[in-house]
Amino acid sequence: MDTSHLIKMANQIGAFFSTMPDHPQAVADLAAHIRRFWEPRMRRELMQYVDGGGAELSPIVLEAVTQHKL
Repeated sequence: MDTSHLIKMANQIGAFFSTMPDHPQAVADLAAHIRRFWEPRMRRELMQYVDGGGAELSPIVLEAVTQHKL
């Protein structure tokens, strides 16, 4: 799987959820969306990227991944 593609997709999803007025709910919903629609190997690769620093991920995506351990 291409990590740069996963980063791009995650940031696009994060951009959508970041517009929600309730930030904690947005973070939870973002994590639920990734859990629901991404296959396990995609989630594992995203987690590995975050464990390595996750430098290119938006703040809301980093928050969702670290808080909710996808």
